[in-house]
This record gives sequence, structure tokens and C-alpha cells, in this order.
Amino acid sequence: MRADYFRLCYILQNGGFYVDADDEYLGHGLDELLSDGRLKLQALCYDISTQSMVDPYEAGRDGEDQGRIFYVNNNPLIAPAGHPIIARALERATGMVLSREEGTRDIQSLTGPGNLTVSLVEHVLDLCDRDEEADFHLLTTWDAIAVSKWPLMYRSDERNWRNWVHSNG
Repeated sequence: MRADYFRLCYILQNGGFYVDADDEYLGHGLDELLSDGRLKLQALCYDISTQSMVDPYEAGRDGEDQGRIFYVNNNPLIAPAGHPIIARALERATGMVLSREEGTRDIQSLTGPGNLTVSLVEHVLDLCDRDEEADFHLLTTWDAIAVSKWPLMYRSDERNWRNWVHSNG
């Protein structure tokens, strides 16, 4: 949670390119990701019935989203300083962290991808109300740029935030 929160603070203040330490760069060009000043986010989709990640674009095309959770990842996070979606996500996270009961550990929705997804949706609704162009881009080829290569131990034990969500505190 602290890493998620710090990431939002740093990117809001300085802008930049955040990638998890366990992602391995595959050597493809990065110029496109840094060229237009828009926020770049990776779209994800989790299929509840198979308990696995599925391609979000294919899942969206088939028209049946029951049993699927569509969201954006907070890795990678590529943004110019002061981007309004990052500002909204940080403000939202701060408010929720300060108002949460001590035993609540839903990191995903407090400071992680769930928080970023809600902030993105709220921002899109604001853009639609103002009839403005999108100032963000959903990445469709991130897996061609970097992939998680190291099966980190914490992902399969009680330190994994996915396991904390369902624990008793």
C-alpha cells in the first residue's frame, strides 16, 4: 500500500515512468509511450470462473462481461506531472486511507488498481460532460514491451495483497 501511495505522489509531482521491479524489459521501443504527454495505463481483465487473467480486448469484444472484472493496472504508470487522473487517484486514496477502519486491508481498492480504475472512470465521465478529448491512452501491447519474469515468493503467501483482501485482518 505504501508503494502504491508513494507511486501516486511521485508521479503526480514529477511525472515519469513507473514499472514494477519484477518486470523485464523486452527491448521494444519506448518513444511512443513518452511522446504525447498523455497518461498511459494497461487494461486488464480477470475472469472469475477460471480465476485467471484474460485478454481485456478479446473479453470486451465478445460482449459478455458477466463474471469478468475489467480494470486498469497501476503498473506501468506513465504520466506527465500533474495529470488529473493521478491527482484524483491520490486524493481519493488519501481520503479513504484516513477514513478506513484500522483492520481494513483492501489495498487494491484503497491505493491500488481499483482506486486508479475508479479515478479513471470518474475522469472519463467529466471529459464526456465537457465534450473533451481523452488525455490518456490504454496500452494494448504492454506484454510486448515488458513481462513479469520472476515468480516472487510474496505472490503466493500471506503477503500478497490479493490474499489480504480475504483474510480476517
